[in-house]
Amino acid sequence: MQKKRLKRDEEKAVISGVMAGLAEYFDQDPVLFRIIAIVFLVLTGFFPGLLFYLAAWILMPKQKRPRVDYEVVE
Repeated sequence: MQKKRLKRDEEKAVISGVMAGLAEYFDQDPVLFRIIAIVFLVLTGFFPGLLFYLAAWILMPKQKRPRVDYEVVE
């Protein structure tokens, strides 16, 4: 069994993929995490929530996707 890792998912990202990564880690819908983040930002007066988001953006590694090269056929 493979261990779950918390990573940013830039494929489903709106800004940086932090909320999409959290949603994937907890097997939930990313919209739920985005709504929770917005509520947290409003309730904390934006600055603490913004600091948490920026810290997560910096500390969470990107999710590595296999590179696919497409051949152009003419």
